[in-house]
Amino acid sequence: MFSLTWRAAVSAFCILLAACASQPGSTGRETPIIFVHGNGDTAALWHTTMWRFESNGYPRDRMFAIDLTHPLARSNDAVAQPNRSSSAEQMAELAAAVEAMRRRTRADKVALVGNSRGATTIRNYLRRGGGAVYVSEVVLGGGTNHGLIDSATLLVGSEFNAAGPLLRQLNAGPDETGPGPRFLTIRSDNNDKYAQPDGQFFGMPGVATGVTFAGPELKGAENLVLPKIDHRETAFHPIAFNLMYRFIARKVPETLEIVPEVHLTLNGKVSGIEASGPTNLPVAGAAVEIHEVAAATGERIALRHRQVTQADGLWGPFKADPAARYEFVVTVPGLPVTHIYRSPFPRSSDVIHLRPLNFAAGDRESGAVVTMSRPRGYFGVGKDVFLLDGKPPPEIKPGVPSVSVARLRLPPGELRAVPARFNDESIMARNWPAAGNHITVAEFHY
Repeated sequence: MFSLTWRAAVSAFCILLAACASQPGSTGRETPIIFVHGNGDTAALWHTTMWRFESNGYPRDRMFAIDLTHPLARSNDAVAQPNRSSSAEQMAELAAAVEAMRRRTRADKVALVGNSRGATTIRNYLRRGGGAVYVSEVVLGGGTNHGLIDSATLLVGSEFNAAGPLLRQLNAGPDETGPGPRFLTIRSDNNDKYAQPDGQFFGMPGVATGVTFAGPELKGAENLVLPKIDHRETAFHPIAFNLMYRFIARKVPETLEIVPEVHLTLNGKVSGIEASGPTNLPVAGAAVEIHEVAAATGERIALRHRQVTQADGLWGPFKADPAARYEFVVTVPGLPVTHIYRSPFPRSSDVIHLRPLNFAAGDRESGAVVTMSRPRGYFGVGKDVFLLDGKPPPEIKPGVPSVSVARLRLPPGELRAVPARFNDESIMARNWPAAGNHITVAEFHY
């Protein structure tokens, strides 16, 4: 399986890169890094990447993961939509984050790392927002650099259309990076759902996209290909970390593992979900409970933390045990009580953001709804092992990995353990009753 053998894969890949890798050496104070998430996502996706940087000596205070307020793109970039953002709005938020980081660290320049739509936000800031003078390195994983589609009649006005005004301007010129920062792109060979010749993986089956597997590459960049990696793994997989660390730090990382801390503190915010989709706006008045649970059953051992969020949405700080398993219970008025089960936390983080889930059609009629979620990648048939209550979820189909959340409806019954597995990581959740307005998530992060 891919994730069971990634350490061996990294070793082999490092040998291939040895001839072109930058040599280890001192760079003085480490370049500040800002991580930029993709469409509909949150800053929370970057915490394992940040942990890997920290595990190699990168100071925590020289990294920042931006939480873009309205992460979903507009259908037409020029037409306002509720709780959706234009490319200009995304660019303005990133510009403010860069300026704040430069003031705080007193650094002349920062490095920018982005995934998916985050790549477009970064490139827009560099080319149209005057940001190139403030940036030293750019790393783009699975960037939608040449869109999802190249069409004069479909997705008209979308920032994901290569024929639209935004990407036409960003991709103009003798190269596609522009003057200033060094660029690295990381892409899959053929496993990126948004760089496919057919539009089936974003709801347009049978439509020729005009985009190739090489869509995330840029003329003028160093372009690297990782076999069988999926769209999100291009930014969040340990092998992707290996490449971005080498590029930014200009030396080989000492480890790809996350080195545990003895004492750790967790924090984050509760963000919302509207009829139009998720937002990263903080939610006030959300109740968050953290229960320590038994690893083998998911049964509660003790309540370790409880807080009602204020205007900033923060649910912590929480002094966590790095060996413990936790259940996060998020109660937001108007939404199901969401029970999130996770593996232990090896290190501190202040971007453990929490989003409640909502019921889908038919969920309330079932006894319980249990989901398994993989925020940093998709479930790949033949590439990964994934089981929910002992069976592969039927909505995960063969082909290009394109599903990151699988849902299981269970009949009514007593509260019991519901096992979830992704490769070598296992989580034991519980079947909280849908009739009582509960929904359960087993969330995988490693």
